Amino acid sequence: MGRHGGVRFLTEDEKGQKPRITGSLLKRIFAYLGPYAPQMVLVIVLIVLSSAFSLLPSILTGRIIDEGLIGGNFRTLVILIGLSLGVLVLSDLLGILNSYLNTWIAEHITLDMRLKLYAHLQNMSHRFFSASKQGEIITRMTSDISGVQRVIAGTLVSVIQNLSLVVLALVAMYQKNWVLATLGVMLVPLFIIPTNRVGKRRWQITSIAQKKNDQINQVLNETLSVSGQQLMKIFTNEAREFAKYREINQEMTRINIKESLVGRWFRLVINVFTSIGPMLIYLVGGYLMFRQGEAGLTVGDITVMVALLGRLYRPVNSLLNIQVDLVRSLALFTRLFEYFDMPIEIKNRAGAIIPTALVGDLSFEQVDFHYEPAKEILREVSFSVPAGRSVAIVGPSGSGKTTITNLITRLYDVVGGAVKLDGIDIRDLDLTFLRRNIGMVTQETYLFNGTIRENLLYANAESSQEEIVSACRDANIHDFILSLPQGYDTVIGNRGIKLSGGEKQRLSIARAILKNPRIMLLDEATSSLDSISESLIQEAIQPLLKGRTSIVIAHRLSTVMSADEILVLKEGRIIERGTHRELLLEEGVYSELYETQFRQALTEHQLLEEAAT
Repeated sequence: MGRHGGVRFLTEDEKGQKPRITGSLLKRIFAYLGPYAPQMVLVIVLIVLSSAFSLLPSILTGRIIDEGLIGGNFRTLVILIGLSLGVLVLSDLLGILNSYLNTWIAEHITLDMRLKLYAHLQNMSHRFFSASKQGEIITRMTSDISGVQRVIAGTLVSVIQNLSLVVLALVAMYQKNWVLATLGVMLVPLFIIPTNRVGKRRWQITSIAQKKNDQINQVLNETLSVSGQQLMKIFTNEAREFAKYREINQEMTRINIKESLVGRWFRLVINVFTSIGPMLIYLVGGYLMFRQGEAGLTVGDITVMVALLGRLYRPVNSLLNIQVDLVRSLALFTRLFEYFDMPIEIKNRAGAIIPTALVGDLSFEQVDFHYEPAKEILREVSFSVPAGRSVAIVGPSGSGKTTITNLITRLYDVVGGAVKLDGIDIRDLDLTFLRRNIGMVTQETYLFNGTIRENLLYANAESSQEEIVSACRDANIHDFILSLPQGYDTVIGNRGIKLSGGEKQRLSIARAILKNPRIMLLDEATSSLDSISESLIQEAIQPLLKGRTSIVIAHRLSTVMSADEILVLKEGRIIERGTHRELLLEEGVYSELYETQFRQALTEHQLLEEAAT
């Protein structure tokens, strides 16, 4: 009967968030079953047949008693026992076939949902991923879809199976004797009512126990972690933490004892009613046979009634839980449909343009952008980068520098104005074409948990070994890779954890070189590195930018000075533009940045060069 006597209850959160059952919701759910309708019909037929065959041994028991044992016919006894065994085996075989078909349907429906949701999420904008919790997205893709599989393979089939068992058992009972059948139906609540009441009590106790268990785990996590135990010792709070731990454990012990006693009383009550039910059937059956002279009622019939009564309990009890199963099932579908219904913000327009050639002229024309209307990020930003030229963008944190690169790649779309490539609004270009022609190296390099070769081939799966080596030489990372035991086949760990910041960055540059894009975006690619790593990366950046239209966002002066033009961004506006020398003469924001950030970096760089010579 399970931890709670076979009874399940909704949590307070589930009660408060029960989905509305509407025709459109049910229609949408059953739309996923539509392609597998023939298989579902076959499953229902198999369930009904299996249920019928599973009840036949109980019905045949009456004939075994009346015709075989009481009638003294051994041949009939053997035939009926053999028939019962055969029917039981057939029922199990049908059950196996049904289980296979049911699992096949559930697996294929969840496969359809999983692929559809993954494809949908791939097309969601950067805004969705930056605003959503990663754990929640993963939960939708894994736990929720697995829950749908359990609904189809478990809940739906269980309802059909239990309904068929109840209907077939009642039909068989009323065919034998309507009085005993009615009595049997009246006795079912004697099993169900105490099960529900005791189950609810155990549910309440278990809920309290779970909260206490969470408190215990919290204390352990906080005080036995490296930082936690250090803090505890420094402030000499060992005794206080031990007292807290002891108190919670003592409460947990009392709750466990209480739950155990509730379970024992529950089993006592169920055992009593389990015995009372058959006794009442025997008593009333005997009364009908001996006092009323009920025609056709035999000892075997009474035995069949008792057996069928026992078969009624489990399916009836399961059907009483249908509300809980239904609410939880609909909640799963509702959460998934919420994701499916999220609009795709960034997508191709009808008739998206795929140019035969790309020159690489990039321009911003009166671009406005905000994430939220109340907070402006970019305002009337206009500039152009001729093909093969480079522009550096500098400015205080939060001025909108990274937003510019996000608009070029269409991770977001402009709110006003336009970003143009070769004079064409990038919103009119085919999205895949646009992104294939843009390379990007960011401050936080993302690498997969695979080999160096696999991470490089992510940029261009068709790259040859010679092309890989050439890209890595240009990125100043080839010699380092060869120094590793497995070379290019070295596994670098999750997010490249086995590599230093500079090594990851150079690998990222090599990956960008392999992509061979027409436009290159560098977003603070050296801001968090030491001077030695920066020097290596500066050398790697030169071949990356050569001949390409490039936008460089940088905190380091050496990167900025090599640009053809420098734009100074502040509070979403371009307030200064020009070369390094021109901007210094203006003695504005750029000059201030130079004095506070760049001069020290330049001094370090010069000292490093002097030490090297």
